[in-house]
Amino acid sequence: MPVAFSPARKRPVNLTLNESLVLQAKTYTSNLSATMELLLAGFVAQQQQAQNGRQQLVDACVADWNAVHASVGSFADEHVSL
Repeated sequence: MPVAFSPARKRPVNLTLNESLVLQAKTYTSNLSATMELLLAGFVAQQQQAQNGRQQLVDACVADWNAVHASVGSFADEHVSL
């Protein structure tokens, strides 16, 4: 699921990064901010996809349990004292 870039307002933020790593990264990019934004967008998309996958598993489990309950009922149904 690709992250859509919107023309959202940009603002400066402070990050604490390994100085050596930043120096190395600057040899590969002339725009470290854009590179970090692209990488962060990819990370967010990956996390959203993982969360959606977990939610789909939960939804499938709930649907399966509801199907079992509808067909055989609940163990507790035999022990209702009302």
